[in-house]
Order: sequence, then C-alpha cells, then structure tokens
Amino acid sequence: MTAAYEVGECILKVSDVSLTLGGNLILRNVDLEVKNLKRPGFSQGQVVGLLGPSGIGKTRLFRILAGLDAPDTGEVLIGPEQKPVERGMVGVVAQHYPLFAHRRVLGNLVVAGKQAGLSASESRQKAESLLKQFGLEQHGNKFPAILSGGQRQRTAIAQQFMCSEHYLLMDEPFSGLDVIAIDAVSRFICEVASAHDLNTMIVVTHDIVAAIEVCDTILLLGRDRDANDNIIPGARIQKTYDLAARGLAWRDNVATTPEALALLKEIREEFPRL
Repeated sequence: MTAAYEVGECILKVSDVSLTLGGNLILRNVDLEVKNLKRPGFSQGQVVGLLGPSGIGKTRLFRILAGLDAPDTGEVLIGPEQKPVERGMVGVVAQHYPLFAHRRVLGNLVVAGKQAGLSASESRQKAESLLKQFGLEQHGNKFPAILSGGQRQRTAIAQQFMCSEHYLLMDEPFSGLDVIAIDAVSRFICEVASAHDLNTMIVVTHDIVAAIEVCDTILLLGRDRDANDNIIPGARIQKTYDLAARGLAWRDNVATTPEALALLKEIREEFPRL
C-alpha cells in the first residue's frame, strides 16, 4: 500500500554539471532534482541513494554536491531558496567517521560550531541540543576512541549538523558492516531524515539492498552508449527510481517484499551497462 504523501518544492537541483580531470571526462551534463516529500501527519525528510559501479564518478559528484569541489560547468542549488552551494552548507560524513581523537564528544561538536561561525555559547548550546537529539547526552565527556561504532557515527553526523542545518552526504555508511549493524544504521538514517521536513540525506553506496531499505529515491550514475554500444565518456544519471511512488518507502523490512525483490533484480540488471 502506497503511503499518502505530497511532492513539494525543489530543495536540491543539479544542472548541467560536467567535470574533466587529467584530460578525462568524469561527469557529463549531470542533471538531477530532489523535491520535498511531505507526509500528512508526519515529519518526513528525504533519503536519496546514489548508486553506481566503482570508479564511475560517485565520489567526484559527492564532492561537488557538498561544495568541496567546483565543476567545470553547471551549478548546484540547495534549499527552498535555491542558493548556490558553498563549502560548509552541506554536512559530509566520511566512511570511517573521522573525529578529533584528542577532543571529547562535546568538544568535537563545539569546535565544528565555532568553525561555522557560531559564538562559543551558541556552539555549546547547539552541541548539547544535538547530543540530546541523537541520544548521546550521556557520552559528551567521552573521547571518540571509547565509543562504539554506532556512537561514533551518531557523533560524526551530529558534528556535521553543527554547520549544515538540513543537508547531509554520507559516503558508504554500510561498508564492512554485518546485517545487524546495517539494520541499525538504516534505522538511524531514517530517524535523522524524519527529524525535520527539510532534512535531506544523500547516501553514496554499493549496497543495493540497504539502499532499497532506507531510501525514498535511488539514482543510478553511469555512462551512455552510442549506436554501436560503445561507452560515451562522462557519467550521468541514467535511472531514477521513485520508491515512494512504488509504495516501497517508509516501510519496515521492505527489502524482503516481492516488490522490493523485483526492484533489486531490475537495478542489478542495469549495473553491467553502467
């Protein structure tokens, strides 16, 4: 059964983004849009999965979306106001959750807030609020080394929300995790996305099953082919899967349903041609 929802304004728009490195065309005329999904009676953000083969350009697009790198052509606009993205406007959580080892959990957040331009008191107030929101209020005085993997991930996400209000990019959050840990991470991503209507999580992953479990939209990045089936350099968005429209979003254990298994097969069949 498809959950009731409405499609609102565009909150992330990528237009005609291209990138060449070392004489090689990496990204070519990339276009994509993420729109605000609204569920009556719920606080509901967006979770977008970016999938594609290794080496296709996901990391480069990731860095452009975060405002860390500039494309050769095109632009990235974020928020209902459609502002050009700049470094610091989008939070970035790397695969291994890098934190300042010599600072306690609260200190990691406070430093991030100061770097984002908050005063010392504003930074501490926001940090304490985020620790409470992410269930870390009892761990604020601990060093990262003694946290569990899940606690480090929560700390890293909270740290990024010190500077980015609603936008977060996650690089391979399921890599190297067992099934139980993947389930826990998936639930937490959904929890963070649901904390505010504008919260938008973009998850770069190779794990198709986990993406189906957690995302409401999945994007496939790959290269076009010419009439003779030769690869055309430069990756673009090849497919967009709207899981909300398919009735696969916001459901527990959705990956085991016949509809999800059919989508898994569909995506896997696309990969060899990307």
